[in-house]
Amino acid sequence: MNGISTHILDTAKGRPAQGVRVTAERMSSAGTFVAAGEGVTDSNGRIPQLLGSEALQAGTYRLTFYAGDYFGDHTAFYSEIIVQFRVRDLSTHYHVPLLLSPYGYTTYRGS
Repeated sequence: MNGISTHILDTAKGRPAQGVRVTAERMSSAGTFVAAGEGVTDSNGRIPQLLGSEALQAGTYRLTFYAGDYFGDHTAFYSEIIVQFRVRDLSTHYHVPLLLSPYGYTTYRGS
């Protein structure tokens, strides 16, 4: 299945980050970002398909992780985390995991 997915782990708590809102945007031919999908992480910290019914297209995408809303107690240093990446191969799935704590994060291309 082609598309974009994510998985968020709360490294401070040592468990999946449930209830994190994530939006996906795609850069249009005009150079502006347009909405491509969104979701909220499930009890396993996953959103298996961020694009919903929209087809994956070649180009630049960005995901916005709403970390401040997730932590809620205003301890988060990063209120929003934006990860921008390029989709080149339409025959593959793009998985973008996030390791999250109140004062830092790491992301990588997953499988």
